[in-house]
Amino acid sequence: MNSYKANIKNEILNFQDQENLKKIILDIIFYHMKDIVFIMKVENHDTFRYVFANEAGLKKAKLDSNYMGKTIDEAMPSFSSQDLKEHYQRVLKTKEPVTYRDSLIEDDGKVFYGESILTPVMDANDHIIFIISVTRDITQSELKKKKMEEGQQRFKSVIDHNLDAILSLDNRGNILSSNPSSYKVLGYSEKQLKNRSVFNLIHESEISKFRNIFSKSLNGYALELLECTFIHKNGKHITVYLKTVPIVINTEIKGIYIIFRDITEQYKNLETIKYMVYHDQLTGLLNRTALIKDLDQAIEKAKEKQTEIAILYIDLDRFKYLNDTMGHKVGDQLLRKVGERLSSMEGQSQSVYRIGGDEFVILITNVTRSEVSGYSSKVFSHFDVPFLLEGQDYFITPSIGISMYPIDGQDTETLIRKADSALFQVKERGKAHFQFYSQEMNVHIPNMVTMESQLRRAMDKNELMLYYQPQVDLRTGEINSYEALLRWNNPVLGFVSPGEFIPLAEDTGLIVPIGYWVIEEVCKQIKRWEEKGLRNIKIAVNLSPKQFLQPHLVEKIRAIMEKHKVQPEFLEIEITEGAMQDTLETLKILKQLKKLGLSISVDDFGTGYSSLSYIKQFPLDTIKIDRSFIKEALIDRKDEAIITTIIHLGCSLGLEVVAEGVETEEQVQFLKSVSCHKAQGYLFSKPLSSEEMEETF
Repeated sequence: MNSYKANIKNEILNFQDQENLKKIILDIIFYHMKDIVFIMKVENHDTFRYVFANEAGLKKAKLDSNYMGKTIDEAMPSFSSQDLKEHYQRVLKTKEPVTYRDSLIEDDGKVFYGESILTPVMDANDHIIFIISVTRDITQSELKKKKMEEGQQRFKSVIDHNLDAILSLDNRGNILSSNPSSYKVLGYSEKQLKNRSVFNLIHESEISKFRNIFSKSLNGYALELLECTFIHKNGKHITVYLKTVPIVINTEIKGIYIIFRDITEQYKNLETIKYMVYHDQLTGLLNRTALIKDLDQAIEKAKEKQTEIAILYIDLDRFKYLNDTMGHKVGDQLLRKVGERLSSMEGQSQSVYRIGGDEFVILITNVTRSEVSGYSSKVFSHFDVPFLLEGQDYFITPSIGISMYPIDGQDTETLIRKADSALFQVKERGKAHFQFYSQEMNVHIPNMVTMESQLRRAMDKNELMLYYQPQVDLRTGEINSYEALLRWNNPVLGFVSPGEFIPLAEDTGLIVPIGYWVIEEVCKQIKRWEEKGLRNIKIAVNLSPKQFLQPHLVEKIRAIMEKHKVQPEFLEIEITEGAMQDTLETLKILKQLKKLGLSISVDDFGTGYSSLSYIKQFPLDTIKIDRSFIKEALIDRKDEAIITTIIHLGCSLGLEVVAEGVETEEQVQFLKSVSCHKAQGYLFSKPLSSEEMEETF
């Protein structure tokens, strides 16, 4: 001890502010002698060297007699010194006293809790040269506090009146406490559950699964089991939904709570629930969720066995038209029948999925390219027989795009996307056939996401334009009516075919604002031509079925006409048969349009499934014969008969008849012979811009 005194005396003598340091040391000795006292010299800003420790400090810290002059790192184990140094470094940073609490295990195994105050001692230049540590024994108060907090937290955690069963477990899984709901679920009393291992209550097949989440919960995770089997006191098996929650007391995990609910009855319906998750409600086929799951698994197996997989992406040709004209009820009936036919082809290596709308996917595993070709041909043979819908036969054909693992992709998303790309190419090349994906398709097929993004900005960027195609009076050769046709020229995609962007606009709902834009542009054009002296020109505007049934359609058209001061007799509204399924609503809208003074025409007449009574009931002015009949009129007597019948029907009802798609003089002569009123087509003129129209006509 004398050597300690001599050492500290030398340090004091070498320190400039000796009187201040002496006072601090004397205060500590006199007032805190029972506490643990250390004096540390600060060197090089991050080194702390022992210069003094009282006997209590030596005993608690287990320092030997040679501690004097050693640094913290030299005198203590690394795992203890690092924490201690952090507290000392806080003093250097703040230049203020720092208080902290810590604990250590003594030789008898008991835990010592201490509260330490680190006080800086500075020289005249405000540099810290010593740090004095005084540690007070707070073991008894800390133990009492912990015990009180633990009791309070346990009391709050267990909710006796919770409808769910709750068990409090220690770290070994022994039950410490339980609530009344647990007695009802398990059949045991509180006394019977006390100190019982929870593992004795769980079915042996579930113990491994439960032990796994039990261990993870002891590491601080709240987890759940959607199903776990417990054993009732009477031996009955109980299926429960279970959650585990760590019991955290002062950052230390003391055990876990398990909260569980009896779902035995619901579990009996689990297969039904799983079925609903992975199956399409309309057709009963597997759905997109099931496809992604199954394809992921199939790819893993194919990697392991080095086999091939095929994805057949199927779309029904002209389904949307049938759905619009016949109604969703008949459309749904067709989808179910298609699902049945595709399913009848199923074997051990293929599965059928409906992934939305009229899109189906067939997944075939362990198959070669040549086998896929043969299989695809069989798919088409299943569509040779007509579908009986509402007592009438209908033919429908599929288009099929195919991708194969591993040549086209090695993950689910890529394979589906490339099969979809191949399908798009099939649609572009005439439908009703199948095609394998090829790399060249990436060059020709526009990205639908990109197209949609560009289309949404098309109106703002003035990329949309109207072309006009004249309708020629076959009796006089005069032209006083035109059809407005929408075109899109995009700087990224170039000129986009209406066959591509119109269906996209329909699907996304963009067709509604685009439709109103068309009506406004047509009204502007009518007014511009009037101002140039070109009067008595009627322009027909196509309305999609989606826009036709929009609320306030008539009011908006009226507002646009009034805005541009356009007379109603110069504007004609074209609708398709698909817009006439709701007879009462259609009649109401058509009457309102007629009240405005507008002309009404039915486009593509003869291609749908509308009742002829519609023509009688609705206030129509014009029917337009679809180009598909005109094309075959001179070589197919059936088409000739259909055209003749439509014209006679129109004339009998006082309707004007316009033939579309006229391309030859022979077709004109035929149409004249059967008294068709007007015709339009490339024979007379291709669609032209307004400027070209003015120059040509």
